[in-house]
This record gives sequence, C-alpha cells and structure tokens, in this order.
Amino acid sequence: QVQLVESGGGLVQPGGSLRLSCAASGRSFSESAMGWFRQAPGKEREFVAVNRWSTYAYADSVKGRFTISRDNAGNTVYLQMDSLKPEDTAVYYCAASSRAEVTLRTEWHYDYWGQGTQVTVSS
Repeated sequence: QVQLVESGGGLVQPGGSLRLSCAASGRSFSESAMGWFRQAPGKEREFVAVNRWSTYAYADSVKGRFTISRDNAGNTVYLQMDSLKPEDTAVYYCAASSRAEVTLRTEWHYDYWGQGTQVTVSS
C-alpha cells in the first residue's frame, strides 16, 4: 500500500528554520510530481511547492524562503523552510501524483497524501 510519512514539523520563532521530510513507499515515485500543500486556520488548503524532474514551482508567498528537494531515488521529498513568518503557521501536507500529465499547482491532480504535520511560527 502506498504511504507518505512526514516528519520535521514543530514550533519555531519568527525568522527561524525547519526542514520537513516526506518518505514515500509502496511504489516508485521517481517519475512523479511530489510536493507540499498547507492549510492555515480558517483558510483553504493552498499550494506551497512541488518538483517533477527538473521543474520546480513555488507559491509566491514562499519564494526565496522555502526550498524543495528530492533524494536520488525520488521517493523522498524535503521542504527547507527559512525566514519563517507567523503567516506560515499551518498544517503542511506532503502529496504525490500518479498522473502522467500533471498541472503541478492543482490540488486534485494529487492522489497520494501524507497525514499532515503542524508547523507553528510564534514568539
């Protein structure tokens, strides 16, 4: 069975950093789009960052602060979050797509999801 297991969330002060990890199992994701979405209190879930092959995409709100990366096998995805702001507080979800053609920022194109990990940025 396909599983996406996340780690790395927690509480940090504004300006601090966190590194999220997501390990996928049950199938190969080397050809797949993998990335991150988040949902803040009172808001809809929103796109954060994604990678497929050499293509990287970021939400405008995190450009220059967050960096997405993959391991050599392509089954683990990371999100390095620097210069964190209180507005980044949210549950962060890892996602992967089985589609051959993917619109990278489109939530419903992703069919595998992690459980979500809480990131809280507060002083």
